[in-house]
Amino acid sequence: QLQAFGGGLVQAGEFLRLSCAASGRTVSRQTIAWFRQAPGKEREFVAAFWRGGSNTYYSDSVKGRFTISGDSAKNTVYLLMNSLRPEDTAVYYCAASSSIILSSVRQFQQYGYWGQGTLVTVSS
Repeated sequence: QLQAFGGGLVQAGEFLRLSCAASGRTVSRQTIAWFRQAPGKEREFVAAFWRGGSNTYYSDSVKGRFTISGDSAKNTVYLLMNSLRPEDTAVYYCAASSSIILSSVRQFQQYGYWGQGTLVTVSS
């Protein structure tokens, strides 16, 4: 089970940190990813914490602003979002997979476990 939280309303340029707490599975053995979905848009890849953090991946739209990291002791993966923009407004979901291959890490269809989503709203 995954639980995502930490969303909220911020102004452009501010930051938020999202958390994805995993129960029943160990994040060090999973690939944990964040996706987001804005109203009227498709779900899009944001960042991935590959197999316990051996590698991290980002979409071009967030690279350099967002950082994904993990805490194995807390079994939690974080998404630190700096320099937020209005276009970052979306519901953010975390997802997990124990078997995803590297070439598919950006494909939401390949993740079998999802958190409930947390809303991030960035005002201009």
